[in-house]
Amino acid sequence: MNETPMKIVYCTPALYMAGGVERVLTLKANYFAEHFGYNITIILTEGKDKPLFYPLSSKVNIINLDIGFEELWNCNFTKKIFVYLRKQRLYKKRLRNELLQLRPDITVSLLRREINFITSIKDGSKKIGEMHVNRANYRNFEANETNFVKSLFGKWWMFRLIGKLHQLNKLVVLTEKDKEAWSELNNVISISNPLSFTPKYCNQSKEKRVIAVGRYCHEKGYDHLLQAWAKIQEGFPEWRLEIFGDGDRTTYEQLIDDYHIIPKRCILHGRTPDIELEYAKSSIAVCSSRFEGFGLSIIEAMAYGTPVISYDCPWGPSSIIKDGEDGLLVSNGNIIELSKKLSFLLSNTNEVKRLGNNARQNVQRFSMDVIAKQWKALFESVTNDK
Repeated sequence: MNETPMKIVYCTPALYMAGGVERVLTLKANYFAEHFGYNITIILTEGKDKPLFYPLSSKVNIINLDIGFEELWNCNFTKKIFVYLRKQRLYKKRLRNELLQLRPDITVSLLRREINFITSIKDGSKKIGEMHVNRANYRNFEANETNFVKSLFGKWWMFRLIGKLHQLNKLVVLTEKDKEAWSELNNVISISNPLSFTPKYCNQSKEKRVIAVGRYCHEKGYDHLLQAWAKIQEGFPEWRLEIFGDGDRTTYEQLIDDYHIIPKRCILHGRTPDIELEYAKSSIAVCSSRFEGFGLSIIEAMAYGTPVISYDCPWGPSSIIKDGEDGLLVSNGNIIELSKKLSFLLSNTNEVKRLGNNARQNVQRFSMDVIAKQWKALFESVTNDK
C-alpha cells in the first residue's frame, strides 16, 4: 500500500516579485513536489492577477486569498490602522477556512502577518516558522533609541512576537549565529538557503570585471561599494565594476558623479534574465550589504568559481565564506578595508583563481539535494512528534 504523500502548506504574501524569498520558496516547493512527492500548496494574499516571476511546477498548487495588504502602502497612518485591522480579520477567516478544508500535515509561515494567529488555527497541522532575515533586522522598531514611544512599542512588539514564536513546533533560521540570537526560544534550528541552480556555463572565459548583485536599496550598501571603487579605479584601468538589480538607480547614478567615478567602467544595470551568465563572466564578486539574512548572491557567485569579497555583516556571509580560503571577509562597514582587499585581488590573478576554485568546491554544501534532506528530516521529525 502506498503511503499518503505529506501535505504541506506555505503562507507568503506574493510570488510575482523577483526577490530572494520568492526564489527560494519556489525552488523548494518544486523540489519537494517533484522529488519527494509531497502535496504542496502555497497560499498568497497579494498579486491575484499578476504572473508568477519564477517557474512553478505543475504539481504545486496556488491559492490566492486576494486580501490586498498592499493597499496599506497608499494609506496615511490613521487610515492604515483601520484598513490593516479589517484586512487582518479577513485574512484570518479565509486562511482558517482553507486550512480546515486542506487539512495539511504541516503549515509553514514565512513570518508575515499570519504569524499573529497561525498557531490558533486548529486544523491539525504542525506549525513551522521560516525566517529569512536576522533577528536584529526583522521589523526592527527599536532602531531609533532616541524615540521613546518607538522604542517602547518595539520592546512590546518583540515580547509579543516571542510569545507567538514559542508556540510554533519549530522556528527555522538561516544561520547558527541567528539561532543563538533567539536565546528565549528552545524550538529553533538553522537550515541554510539552497543554491538556486546547477551551473550551466562551464567553459565561459572570465573578464576583468567585478560584479555585485542585489536590489538598489540602502541595505545592499552600494554607496559603500562605489566609494571603495572610486579609491582604486585609477590603479586598475583595465577593470570595471558592474551592478545588477531591481529598484531605483537614481541615487547611485548621482554617487558615480559625486565620487568622480569613470562611468564607462562602472555600470549600473537593471534586472537581467540570465544572472548566471553574468556570474560566469565575472572574476570577482562583492557583497557590500549592511546586513544579510543569508546571501544568495554569494553562493551563486561561488558556484561559478567567482570568489566573493564581503562585509562580515550580520549574519549570512561569515556562515558561507571561509576567509582566505574561498573568499575574503571585510570588517562590517569598513570602506577602506573593502577598497584594499579589492585592490589586492585585482593585483593577484593567481589568488583569484585559487579562491575561485575553492569556492566552487565548498559551495556544494548548499546544493539543493543537501538542503532538501535537512528539510525532509525536519518535516518527518515534527509530524512524528506526538
